[in-house]
Amino acid sequence: MEAAAGALSPVLRKLGELLAGEYNLEKRVKKGVQSLRTELEMIHAVLREVGKVPLDQLQEPVRIWAGKVRDLSCDMEDAVDDFLVRVDEGPCSKPTNMRNRVKKFLKKTTKLFGNGKALHQISSAIKEAQDLATELVGLRKKYELDMRSTSNGATIDPRVLALHKDVGELVGVDCTRDELIKTLICEDGSSKEQLKTISIVGVGGLGKTTLTKAVYEKIKAQFDRVAFVPVGQNPDIKKVFKDLLYELDNEKFSDIHNTTRDENLLIKQISDYLVDKRYLIVIDDIWEEEIWRFINCALYKNNLHSRVITTTRNVSLSEACLSSSDDTIHRMKPLSDEDSRILLHRRIFQSEDKCPEDLQVVSRDILKKCGGVPLAIITIASLLASNQRVKQKYEWMHLHNSIGRGVTQGDIVKDMNMILSLSYYDLPSHLKPCLLYLSIFPEDFEIKRDWLIWRWLAEGFIQCDKEETRLFEIGERYFNELMNRSLIQPAKINDEGTVVTWRIHDVVLDLICSLSSAENFIFILNNAECHAPNLQRKFRRLSLHNIKAKVQNHQFDSTSLSKVRTFAVFSPVACDWLPSLSSFHFLRVLDLGNCGSHESSSGLNLKYVRNLIHLRYLGLKGADVHELPVDISKLQLLQILDIQGTRINELPASIVQLRNLICLSVDSGLRLPKGMGNLMSLEVLERVGLSSSSHIVEELRHLTEVMTLSINCDNMDEDLIDILIKSLFFRKGGSPRPLHTPSKPS
Repeated sequence: MEAAAGALSPVLRKLGELLAGEYNLEKRVKKGVQSLRTELEMIHAVLREVGKVPLDQLQEPVRIWAGKVRDLSCDMEDAVDDFLVRVDEGPCSKPTNMRNRVKKFLKKTTKLFGNGKALHQISSAIKEAQDLATELVGLRKKYELDMRSTSNGATIDPRVLALHKDVGELVGVDCTRDELIKTLICEDGSSKEQLKTISIVGVGGLGKTTLTKAVYEKIKAQFDRVAFVPVGQNPDIKKVFKDLLYELDNEKFSDIHNTTRDENLLIKQISDYLVDKRYLIVIDDIWEEEIWRFINCALYKNNLHSRVITTTRNVSLSEACLSSSDDTIHRMKPLSDEDSRILLHRRIFQSEDKCPEDLQVVSRDILKKCGGVPLAIITIASLLASNQRVKQKYEWMHLHNSIGRGVTQGDIVKDMNMILSLSYYDLPSHLKPCLLYLSIFPEDFEIKRDWLIWRWLAEGFIQCDKEETRLFEIGERYFNELMNRSLIQPAKINDEGTVVTWRIHDVVLDLICSLSSAENFIFILNNAECHAPNLQRKFRRLSLHNIKAKVQNHQFDSTSLSKVRTFAVFSPVACDWLPSLSSFHFLRVLDLGNCGSHESSSGLNLKYVRNLIHLRYLGLKGADVHELPVDISKLQLLQILDIQGTRINELPASIVQLRNLICLSVDSGLRLPKGMGNLMSLEVLERVGLSSSSHIVEELRHLTEVMTLSINCDNMDEDLIDILIKSLFFRKGGSPRPLHTPSKPS
C-alpha cells in the first residue's frame, strides 16, 4: 500500500503548485482542484496508516481500493505535469486546450474517487477517513514532523561499516575459514599440483559469500592471478566471462566490456590466459549446472596448484562442481548459540559484554527465533538499534512477539522473508519507495551510491524538508538510513570511511522484488517474460534484465509504454530492439548505459530524446552514442546527464540552456561549449578536461552552486592554473564554497 501513499505525495504537492501559480484557471476549475486536493489529503493520511500493515493482512477490498488510488494518482500527476510544462512553453502550446483537459480530468477523477469511497467503507481503517477530515491540518503537520525526525542528520552507523571492514573478523567465520584454508593449502605452504575445487553450499542468509570472501582475502597473495566473480540467478554468461577476465587482469582487459566476443572466443581467451598461471578463482552464487559447465570449460586444468571455490544453494549442483576425488563440499551450518549472541550484541552494543541485564532474557528469546542465520540476526539487530539508538525493552518484547515462530530448518527462505518484511514495514513512509526502487537493478549488481541518489531525486522520492537543504544531502541521509538497517551492504569504502558502491543481498532483493511486483511499482522484463501476455498492461517503471532473445517492437503497444516514467536497460541484446523513444510520453528517467550497445551494429538512436519534455535523468554511460541532439535544450526539466564512456566528443551549444541541470558527468577529452557559466543550478561537474575546454576555467567563477568538481589538469600552463585557483575560491555570488576537486577524473 506504500506505493499508493507514495503516489499521492507528489500529486498533493503539484496540485498546490497549480493553485498557487498564475495559470489563469477558471474559478470552477480552481474550486475543483481545491476540493480534490482536500479529499486526497484525507485519503493520503489513511493510506499511510494502512501502509504499515503487511499486504497479506489487509482485506481484499482495501487492496483493490488502494490500487485504484495509486493508478489514478499517477494519471493525475501526469496530467498536471503535462499542463504545467506546456503552459510554461508559451503560446504555441495552446494552454486553453490544456485547461480543458484538466477540466475533463478533474471530472473523471472526482467520479472515480467517489467509487473508491464506496469500496473503502468496507474496512474499519478506511472508514476513519471521514472522521479525519476536520483533523487534516493537525495530522499533516504530525506526519511531516515524523518525517523530519527520522531523516535529518542521519549518518552511517559505524557498527554497520565494522561488519564489512574486515570479513575475517566476523563472528563464527575465522575457525571455519582456517579449516577451509587447510583443505586448500597445506600448513607448509605447499599444495597438490592439480587443480582443486571446494564447493560451499547452503541456503541464502547463512553467510556463504562472507565465508568465501574471508578465505579469498587470506590466501590470494599466494597466487599469480585471482578473481572473485558473482553469477546469480539469471546470468548473462558473456558478462560473467568478461568480468572474470577483467578481475584476472584489469590492465590487459581494461576495455573487455566494450568489445564484441561470443562465448567460444571468451572461453578460449580465458583458458589461454590461465595456461601458465597459478590462479585462485571464486565463482559465487551459481544456480544452474549448465552455467557451471560453461565456466568450467574456461578454467584451464594446469598443474600449478591452482584453486577454485564455488558457492551455491543447491546440493546437487555443488556435487556437479566436483571433478576429482580431491575436490570437497563444505556444507554451511547455522551459528552456535554463543556466536549468535556475540554477533547480535556486537551489532547493537558494540561489544558482546555490554547487554543490559534487563534485556538478556528477551535477547536470548529473540536469538532462538533467528535460528543461527547471520542475515536474520543482523536484520533483527538493525531493528533493535536504529538511528544509533537502542530501543526500549517493551520494543524488544514487541519485536519478539512479531517474529512468530521464527526461522526453522524446514523453510528458512520463507521464514527469512518474514523477518526481513518486518524491516520493510518498520521503515518511515518516505524510505519505502526508495527501498522498493532497488528492485530495478539486477542481482549482484554493484552500484555507485551517488548515482542511486541521483535516480531517487529524478524519480521525485526526495523532497526538501528545509529551503536551505540540498536535495542530494537529503538523499544521502536516506541512503545512510537504509545502510544502518542492513537492507543494503557496502561494496567499496574509501579511505575516509564513505561508501562508494553498494550491493543488496539476494535474499533481501527477492523480498523487495516480491513487494514491488505486488504493488505494480516496477516491472522487470527478462527472457522468461518476453512473450508473456502482461506486456500489454500499463507500466510505470520498466527494467530490462538479461534479454537473451530478440523481442519484436510490436509486443509493446503504445498504451503499455505511454505511461512509463522510468525505462532502464541491463541487457546486452536490448539495444537491437529498443522501442522508439517516441512511444514514451511521460518518461522521467532513461538509462541506456548498461545495454552493452558497443556490441550493436546500429548503436543507439537518440533522435526522439528531444521530445521527452518530462525527462529528469539521462544515463548513457558506456553507450554507443556519437552525439546528443542539437536541440537538447528542449529538455528543460533535465537534472542529471551522464555521458561517460560514450563516443561523444563535443556537447551541443544548446546544453547551456538547461537551467535545471544539477549533475553533469563527461569524459576528460570532451569539448564543452562556451556559456557553461549559465548552468547556475549545477552542483556536480565530473571528469572535465581543462586542456580541451580551457574556457571553462574562467566560467567556473559563475557556477556558485558547484560542490563537487572532478577535473583533469594535464597539459595546463601556470597562467591557466592561477586562473583556475581564482575561479574556484573567488566565485561570484558570495563567499567561497568548499569543493571536492580531485586533480584527475576518478
